[in-house]
Amino acid sequence: MTKDLQLRITPREAYNEQSIRQYVAREQGWDERTITCVRTLKRSIDARQRDIYVNLSVRVFINEQPPLEEFTPVEYHDVSDRPQVIVVGAGPGGLFAALRLIELGLRPIVVERGKNVRDRKKDLARIRPEQRVDPESNYSFGEGGAGAYSDGKLYTRSKKRGDGEKILRVFYQHGASPSILSDAHPHIGTDKLPRVIENMRETILRCGGEVHFETRMSALLIKNEKIKIQNEATPCVCGIATADGREFHGPVILATGHSARDVYRWLYDNGITLEAKGLAVGVRLEHPAELIDRIQYHNRHGRGNYLPAAEYSMVQQVDGRGVYSFCMCPGGFVVPAASGPEQIVVNGMSPSNRNGRWSNSGMVVELRPEDLPQPFLKGREFSSPSRGGQEGALRMMMYQEELERTCWQQGNMRQTAPAQRMADFVNNRLSYDLPDSSYAPGLISSPLHFWLPESIRHRLQEAFKAWGRQKHGFLTNEATVIGVETRTSSPVRIVRDAQTLQHVTFPGLFPSGEGAGYAGGIVSAGVDGERCAEAVSQYLGIND
Repeated sequence: MTKDLQLRITPREAYNEQSIRQYVAREQGWDERTITCVRTLKRSIDARQRDIYVNLSVRVFINEQPPLEEFTPVEYHDVSDRPQVIVVGAGPGGLFAALRLIELGLRPIVVERGKNVRDRKKDLARIRPEQRVDPESNYSFGEGGAGAYSDGKLYTRSKKRGDGEKILRVFYQHGASPSILSDAHPHIGTDKLPRVIENMRETILRCGGEVHFETRMSALLIKNEKIKIQNEATPCVCGIATADGREFHGPVILATGHSARDVYRWLYDNGITLEAKGLAVGVRLEHPAELIDRIQYHNRHGRGNYLPAAEYSMVQQVDGRGVYSFCMCPGGFVVPAASGPEQIVVNGMSPSNRNGRWSNSGMVVELRPEDLPQPFLKGREFSSPSRGGQEGALRMMMYQEELERTCWQQGNMRQTAPAQRMADFVNNRLSYDLPDSSYAPGLISSPLHFWLPESIRHRLQEAFKAWGRQKHGFLTNEATVIGVETRTSSPVRIVRDAQTLQHVTFPGLFPSGEGAGYAGGIVSAGVDGERCAEAVSQYLGIND
């Protein structure tokens, strides 16, 4: 017999399967010896009040053994002799596009400018001693994309784009913890995600696909072809050229991520329709993890023995724009996420156990294309006949670049990041020293309140004041404001048809994922990659 139960219990009672089993037996009046297994289906923590509870949805097996698998794994068959599709980028959008292509009977050829996930890790480790970033192998470029060494959180608020649950199941099938199938905010962890990504690559190769590392796309191949939707020759994308002189032929899923600025510039210069997209920019805020635990769990002793490192989510409206926390990393660390020279960009990540000394979050301000200050726009050329009259399509990207260059200059033109104590930032005071930090390349005291753009500085300060009033102890000089957080999403949208997912003027090109402006995080990028694979199948006339 099986029975599904909804439980609201203390953290100690929810600590592991044995403690849950004891609670269920006691509350239901069952003999504990008859309970063969308790499987957690959903789990969330309710910390809104002083007494903390864990909400559980469980399936109890009584006098019978549970099935080995609660879901049917995806089957991936050999596609060695099937039509090929080019997938540019091996981030979540590209990897899930490739896996879905295999399901649909198509052969993926994955082209990735960076290195495989293990060699990439070595380049990341060199940033601290060498104080420079490899422009082709960094926290943005390489196998796994920006998510591989950027925490591995699998939570998305978007329920309209597709089957996010399937993305979690595929991750689990490739080695992720089963907890991601039940946790309200699933998280693989920076330490475990690389192996999962390697397993996904092995599936692609085993089924006859190809994966080419250190292979940068230099151009799209475009020629006139007759296509099904119309009976006249139309410029179509039929493959890519690479920087080492090779060509790969087939429809193209373009999943290059939010930092491939050379790709945006090539598209812009060659008349591929783009548009500027709103994003959010700001800083990374780092607190001692113990302090966040005390605040969030309403307990001067912190989280104790049975609760995970505390998370938070902050939202505030200031002068008509949203200010909010982004990519909160409990028990994590701040990392140097630049993707080229003369940039400082910060991001955050957490290992699977989230047991670090600090907790951090991006604190960012909503920015729309019309918000850019006129002094920034003055004298900049944004359109020309050769570029299809795309007025200002790259303006948000250029604004990102300018902020990152300013931050690099403030950091002594190294990867040391400019920083300021939180209360000093709010009160426009220079910090004469800084707290210890998880940011490995080091911090340098800098007046962020002075050089950050006024529209960003003012809104951050007002939001910090509001959150300090809401959560006693949050606004403190124990916390550090670190500049700058600019890579929250793509600054550009590659315009595509809403139905076919092809570029609006170039059939055969399928812009995909976060870099194309249609996703925001690992899960939504994976969902969009799958959708583009399905659109390619329809384009080629191949049925699922």
